[in-house]
Amino acid sequence: MKILVGLSGGVDSATAAYILKEAGHEVVGVTMAILDPGLKLNAKADSCLSADEATHIREAEDVAKFLDIPFYIIDCKEEYKKLVLENFKQEYLSGRTPNPCVRCNSLIKFGALLQGSARQGIRFDKFATGHYAQIVQHNGRYAIKRGGDPKKDQSYFIYRLSQEQLSNLMFPLGAYTKREVRELARSAGLPVSEKKESQDFYGGDYAELLGEPDRKGKIVDTHGKVLGEHNGFWYYTIGQRKGLGVSAESPLYVVDIDVSRNEVVLGYESESLKTSFEVESVVSGALDVVEKVCQLDVLVKVRSAQIPKPAKITIEEGGAKILCELSEPQRSITPGQSAVFYRDDLVLCGGVIV
Repeated sequence: MKILVGLSGGVDSATAAYILKEAGHEVVGVTMAILDPGLKLNAKADSCLSADEATHIREAEDVAKFLDIPFYIIDCKEEYKKLVLENFKQEYLSGRTPNPCVRCNSLIKFGALLQGSARQGIRFDKFATGHYAQIVQHNGRYAIKRGGDPKKDQSYFIYRLSQEQLSNLMFPLGAYTKREVRELARSAGLPVSEKKESQDFYGGDYAELLGEPDRKGKIVDTHGKVLGEHNGFWYYTIGQRKGLGVSAESPLYVVDIDVSRNEVVLGYESESLKTSFEVESVVSGALDVVEKVCQLDVLVKVRSAQIPKPAKITIEEGGAKILCELSEPQRSITPGQSAVFYRDDLVLCGGVIV
């Protein structure tokens, strides 16, 4: 097959391209340019969005040259600005904590990048990336299965991919561990075999992306007692424990952000625990939630690095909303973040916590 491979300049995507070429496929490398030249950024070079984007692109091109495959750069700046950065700002200024990586995957990496490639006349049978996840068939549907390396599994970040997107995807690293990928990259002599992996979508101060002037407000406890002052509620997120600027006998956590009152609410650990939450913007995975009105026992992740926890979900008619009841209380149930529901290693469905 002719396979388009998304090259990021990192070891994972480079190894994915190497595996596919060694298997005899015709491989074409592509990378996306997302940095708006108008943004003044100071992010670390190992973040996805950084002022050092030119270096990432050059490293991707070096991989393509090493593998002797064609290479293209696709301009996704406008789509990224509109669909990821503007949403990021809107969510933070509404008191929620967005997950731009989830949004970028569904709308940019597996959306705008492929559309831009097609506009450049690049023809391909499948699209592949270096994600640690697997695609399987389940009850006549395409489904995402957790990657073979539990520590690197990225199914949480790609749960919003549609059936159409999944039908055209390949994840060559799905069954590999990170250690195996490093060893394979070294043995192949890939130029990025020792490169550190990117840690976040943005490694700098989020205030640089928000562009919002400081707005002083109160830091209060759950009874309304004033504990201190903040410079902007958007500097805080639910579950945050460090950098609060307030001392107490026991650790305090951000338990609420009241945008209307411009207040950040702190509480002790017992006050930060939740036993249930609601999810909207629901997407189907192995389970077609639009056709279901039911209760299911599942495993849930409310953060990417979390070990899935037992829960029961109730899916409303039409799949517009899901109520999740946890088997045991959890901290940091954060509006704006994603909740992804699993059965064993299969992604059943997921959505955004409200």
